[in-house]
Amino acid sequence: MIAPLGRRRVSVVDVRRVGAYFVTSASDPDGPPPDPGQFYMLTAAERWGGGEDERPFLPRAFSVLRAADHTLEFMLEDVGPGTHRLGELRAGDELWLAGPFGNGFTEPRDGRRPLLVGGGVGTAPLAILQDATRASALLGFRDAHHAEGAALLRDARVATDDGSVGHAGPVTDLLLAELGQDAHVEVYACGPHGMLEAVRAICAEHAIPAQLALESGMACGYGACFGCVVATRQGYVRLCVDGPVLQAEELEHVA
Repeated sequence: MIAPLGRRRVSVVDVRRVGAYFVTSASDPDGPPPDPGQFYMLTAAERWGGGEDERPFLPRAFSVLRAADHTLEFMLEDVGPGTHRLGELRAGDELWLAGPFGNGFTEPRDGRRPLLVGGGVGTAPLAILQDATRASALLGFRDAHHAEGAALLRDARVATDDGSVGHAGPVTDLLLAELGQDAHVEVYACGPHGMLEAVRAICAEHAIPAQLALESGMACGYGACFGCVVATRQGYVRLCVDGPVLQAEELEHVA
């Protein structure tokens, strides 16, 4: 799906708290429906960073969590000034929104079963993908408070770093156990770089195809600023137009 040019001013229709995360819903009557794995650039319409004589924040890129009836959902965590401002929004406030951008996930190959692997806010693009595929999901979080985000997917198996919920250890432990039972899968993963690199290495060792939704600094979404360049085996690509989903075999490693 190709994003229309320019940004749209849209209304926030709902905000709910899910553990450590906010799920913000916005009405987007003039935008096309996104594909799973695509993303949007968001800014608050008012008070978007800085004070008098200070520069505003750059837009923030967010994978779409869910989309239905011209309503988009995004999963946010307050980790800095930009996400803090977005987390302050409530129903009736407004956003500047652009998107959907990038290339999303594609169908599994060779009749393989899709298997979702996520970490933290990397849960977001897996929710809309699960809605489309009915795939099973393995999710990793740092603790019980963050693990409440697993409720955004259906029947997810959970791992936590501190062992407070589910398996004690990284989500890749659950992945290895799953591959031991059924290796005829295609892995769809999104999460922090360290997790994605571990998923990439495991899938390479077991000759299993994987699609990785990567994150990098983005300022525009249109490929103009070259702020989101990542290295692949074929050279450098811009994640906002060539990704954010890349085939794992295209990467030497996830940096």
